[in-house]
Amino acid sequence: MADLIFRTVYGLILTIIHTIYAFYTSVRSTYNITRLRIASILNYHHRTPANIRKDVALLKKLPDHVAVILESKGKKEGGVEKLIDEVADLSCWCASVGVATLTVYQKTGMLKNYETPAHRAVSERLHTYFGSTRPTFRITSPHSPNAPSLPPNGDAVHDEEEVDLEINFVAQDDGRESIVDFTRALSDLAQGGKFNSEDVSVDLIDQEMKASVMGEPDLLILFTPRVFLQGFPPWQIRLTEIFHLEDNEGVSYTVFLKALHKFAGAEMRWGR
Repeated sequence: MADLIFRTVYGLILTIIHTIYAFYTSVRSTYNITRLRIASILNYHHRTPANIRKDVALLKKLPDHVAVILESKGKKEGGVEKLIDEVADLSCWCASVGVATLTVYQKTGMLKNYETPAHRAVSERLHTYFGSTRPTFRITSPHSPNAPSLPPNGDAVHDEEEVDLEINFVAQDDGRESIVDFTRALSDLAQGGKFNSEDVSVDLIDQEMKASVMGEPDLLILFTPRVFLQGFPPWQIRLTEIFHLEDNEGVSYTVFLKALHKFAGAEMRWGR
């Protein structure tokens, strides 16, 4: 009898705690989403680079390389078209503040199959923001062919040419494949007597990871509801500043701007 009473009381307490916590998270989420939407209205840039540059004019520093994590979209959420639209917006914001490299991480690698439509969308969106003086850009993906990129005059940008904005499409498999390929190459060299295991160093691995996947981002923005890196290549974010806004569920200029402000105030201790 006593055991039954104990289990009943215990279950009741857990139910009460769960209800209170669910109510708290619901109120918190509603509050944060409402505040974010109001801020988005107040901070709207009107697709004008001058307005965006004005928003960051007082920042002491800006990232040279920004990485973002995007959520996969179902058909009800717009699918790959929505992802491409988000990439186009992010490209314009980065170009407006002078970011040289934008890395877009999408876990499944869906975007890699749509480099040409993505290129077209980014080109058109840049034209909307910048007019005929839109910046040059290039879209690349590790372990897949590169898509051509068009500068303002419409000519093709070759791989060796410099561009204003480098856009990388990265997926979960890229980090794993690069490590496997690198390990296999070292093994082959060692078996052929052309490489000594003592020559393996952090600098050597770092150089290879940057060359085969991407360089190390200065800032990683999570456009996701919770802090979850989703398999983002770990080697590239050892010293990266990571930004996440609680309860945020999509790409918005306000979140991008808040991330830049947070980065500007961050103190880089470089492992100390």
